[in-house]
Amino acid sequence: MQRQSITDMKKAGIIGAAGYTGGELIRLLLHHPEVNIQYCFSRSQTGKKVSDVHTDLLGDTELIFTDQIHTDIDVLFLCLPHGQAAPFLAEHPFPEHIKVIDLSNDFRLQKNAGDFVYGLPERNKTRIQTAQRIANPGCFATAIQLALLPLAQQQLLPQEVHISAITGSTGAGVALSETGHFTWRNNNMSVYKAFTHQHLGEIGETLTALQPTFDGSIHFIPYRGNFSRGIIATLYLAYDGTLQDAKKLFSDYYQDAPFVHLSDKNIDVKQVVNTNKCLLYMEKHGTQLMIISIIDNLVKGASGQAVQNMNLLFGWPEKTGLHLKPTAY
Repeated sequence: MQRQSITDMKKAGIIGAAGYTGGELIRLLLHHPEVNIQYCFSRSQTGKKVSDVHTDLLGDTELIFTDQIHTDIDVLFLCLPHGQAAPFLAEHPFPEHIKVIDLSNDFRLQKNAGDFVYGLPERNKTRIQTAQRIANPGCFATAIQLALLPLAQQQLLPQEVHISAITGSTGAGVALSETGHFTWRNNNMSVYKAFTHQHLGEIGETLTALQPTFDGSIHFIPYRGNFSRGIIATLYLAYDGTLQDAKKLFSDYYQDAPFVHLSDKNIDVKQVVNTNKCLLYMEKHGTQLMIISIIDNLVKGASGQAVQNMNLLFGWPEKTGLHLKPTAY
């Protein structure tokens, strides 16, 4: 698809554009046929070329980071750290006609949502299409929910779901920390926030909305991985049906979901890195159904899903600007 003339394109502003999700969003929007980036806001990098910070963009853009914002835009993306999006909007109110997509966790839970719609397209597509403000889901939450939605839809979630999932170092954000530094991550792994990860809240709200009788436990063990990007989540739960029953259930649920695909062969993270895909693979072991879910935490788990939501907001095909090739080797 060819890009429209700039005068016909939607105008986008990006707040927090110097981080990992901001950089990924810039990469996607620079090649989106319907969107023109108006500004990349970053107080820490003001005055620098975007390509000096996101060095892979050298030759792709002459954009400069700015600490100035304006409201002559159609869509605003918030790529701020968790806890900073709500104060930013309070300090900088934007007109109601501007669509807002927040990539933090500030508005994901119902108690904080206000007029924000939870932006998981495979669950809330109709609501997203008529919304003005979107709370983009978390990365772990996306991978896990996509592995469970078809079961919850059919009231088949058991009282216990067991999950282990590993994420790349970019999931920790661009700011250095002891567990995010190369010398710690390299050749290393660790468990963190076992049973208490913040994404459990949004997962629980989605599942109980689909299956109100579900009041069981989600036993979630997250791992820090020694790679840059990607998530692999392995889930197992009691399931009375056959493997073929489960495959049909998932195929039927995702028949109109352009980014979710079932695999008959075991899957690996490289199949989805740099794409907006979620791949799912299942095995039946006795009474237990095992589901493996893989996504790129920066694309389907963050910026790619934000673009997918923008496409729905403006009535464009979901895959617009998201025809991406995985880094398979």
